[in-house]
Amino acid sequence: MAFDYKKEYKEFYSPKNKPSIIKIPKMNYLAVRGKGNPNEENGEYKKSINLLYNIAYTIKMSYKGTYKMEGYFEYIVPPLEGFWWQENTKGMDYNRKEDLHFISLIRLPDFVTKNDFDWAINEATKKKKMDFSKVEFFVYDEGECVQCMHIGPYDDEPKTVELMHNYMKENNYELDITDSRYHHEIYLSDPRKCKINKQKTVIRHPIKKA
Repeated sequence: MAFDYKKEYKEFYSPKNKPSIIKIPKMNYLAVRGKGNPNEENGEYKKSINLLYNIAYTIKMSYKGTYKMEGYFEYIVPPLEGFWWQENTKGMDYNRKEDLHFISLIRLPDFVTKNDFDWAINEATKKKKMDFSKVEFFVYDEGECVQCMHIGPYDDEPKTVELMHNYMKENNYELDITDSRYHHEIYLSDPRKCKINKQKTVIRHPIKKA
């Protein structure tokens, strides 16, 4: 049976819809950076998702070919994630989506090395005849965070963020969003198949002791 990160690491992917504090270990990701409104049909964000999934599935299906990754095991590709920010803006202004910067992410299994990543980029480039140069092997140590399950539209996230920030302060923490620590979202629902009021998104914010 394929390893399912969402089931095996429920503390990361299935928090309650009440805030909690958690320490996130260092993880490896596929990543693509960009800017612009994520709802734009041919915008950078939607293109970034296409690039990520092509490489994620090249790695996942590698066992069927001649290239062998040491320590490989069959697994379900983890959910799409995103880091988001706006320059010179405290918090997020959901009315200025065109000013959003993002790093789109998909977690990699620990057995995937930089050499395996390089192989996957070359393999996908040959097979798909696409340019995958924007995809990075991204190592991120997120550290201490407050997180919460948000249920509903993305534009309603400020209500959940307010709950998180109140909880953080009650527990003697303060927000620590910086140039290298981000507003983080993990997408557990496919918006094409799920009613908007039932969409599940993990929201995570970096914190530090007050």
